[in-house]
Amino acid sequence: MTKTTSAAAPVLGTRALNRATLERQSLLRRTPLSAKAAVEHLVGLQAQEVKPPYYALAARLEGFGPEELSGLLERRELVRIVTMRSTIHLHTADDALTLRPLVQPARDREIGYFRKGLVGVDLDRLAVLARDLVEEEPRTMKELREALSARWPDADPQALAVAARCKLPLVQITPRGMWGRSAQVRLTTAERWLDRPAEPAASPDTTVLRYLAAFGPASVKDFQTWSGLTRTRPAFERLRPRLLTFRDENGVELFDLPDAPRPDPDTPAPPRFLPEFDNLLLSHADRTRVIPPADRGRTWQANTFYCPLLVDGFLAGVWRIVDGALVVEPFRELTGRQRAQVAEEGARMLGTLHGEAALEVRFGTVIG
Repeated sequence: MTKTTSAAAPVLGTRALNRATLERQSLLRRTPLSAKAAVEHLVGLQAQEVKPPYYALAARLEGFGPEELSGLLERRELVRIVTMRSTIHLHTADDALTLRPLVQPARDREIGYFRKGLVGVDLDRLAVLARDLVEEEPRTMKELREALSARWPDADPQALAVAARCKLPLVQITPRGMWGRSAQVRLTTAERWLDRPAEPAASPDTTVLRYLAAFGPASVKDFQTWSGLTRTRPAFERLRPRLLTFRDENGVELFDLPDAPRPDPDTPAPPRFLPEFDNLLLSHADRTRVIPPADRGRTWQANTFYCPLLVDGFLAGVWRIVDGALVVEPFRELTGRQRAQVAEEGARMLGTLHGEAALEVRFGTVIG
């Protein structure tokens, strides 16, 4: 619900923000969108590993099957490329060619973190050489490191590889990323893989609008957390006449599209099994709209990351597939009805992705 305060802007409480975001993420109810349309609407899916995009779409789409996403990768309609937050994302071909140059300032900053290992390296020359190498034939990161180290033997090999990744729009070619057929990472440029020339960077204003459609209502800092970009307030100010403004319960200004859905906070939110690093949990500076403060940091331990479970729209546990079963560990006791709904959703997810080989669902220990 929206309530008005003396500060003028309506206030959106945590549950209101939760339900609005879940609706735009297709997590209140599954939608009949195609996988490609969903990836476009969500402005990409986190794809650090092979399986997360499949689990992400299984949670969001009606009638989704893993072969649909694999086919899009094979036909080069979707690609895996470093974009937001210097992480691998799954994007449409159009977005790969326009969002990658948009986030180039962040990639340039990333190179700066490795400057001690790049003393004496001409970065423009490195980009030309790396492009020649990967466009001649796709290369593994190890092969790229070795080739660049032969040219700059005194430089740090890892820094050279990072610089190449930051300077060039490198995509992971198939079969990497395909369900049941994946392989090691081999890289070439987006232009070579898609057989299309480079395109101008996406407009910051257009990207803000797309972000709000998928993640709003949101603040300037939320957008910057999602994109990895800085100094983006001018885009919001240019758009202000076209947007609605709200405040969260801490007084932070939030922007939103006038016609975007903002469901009643009491709208039911069914359980959902999400993959590790799902953008739902990573795309806001203030993550309390999805992660209760008491559960912050509970989806990872040391270098191990666990898949999040949503109950009533909020992080409520973790899960993983192990020893022939989908094991679910709630953070607190669930009601009998909630346990039944979680088990039903788990069985549905397994059936979608594993078919006749669907595993059993059981409650147990995942962390530790």
